[in-house]
Amino acid sequence: MVFSLKNRTSRTMRVSLTSYLAEYIGAFFFILAIFASGGNPLVIGSALALVIFMIAGLSGGHVNPAVSLAMYMNGDLNSSHLAGYVVAQLLGGASAYYAYKMSKRA
Repeated sequence: MVFSLKNRTSRTMRVSLTSYLAEYIGAFFFILAIFASGGNPLVIGSALALVIFMIAGLSGGHVNPAVSLAMYMNGDLNSSHLAGYVVAQLLGGASAYYAYKMSKRA
């Protein structure tokens, strides 16, 4: 298991590089689905559900920096892991935007 609760009182997760990579890939595919769908809510909701289903076991399936911030404020994520999650999610989103723009040029 990639992440685990240390004990029942300390809800801080142990996070590995796999968690950050999962968040990057999840954010990439989710943002790419948003751009590619043209804003279709059914596609966006389905993409989010699929991404969370795929990465929840690896990283918790945050996908969104706001969710990671909420987990931090709740005490489920420490500040060093919060920074890694947010950076991975933002890079995933930026990469998706770039990939979408490049696909439109071809």
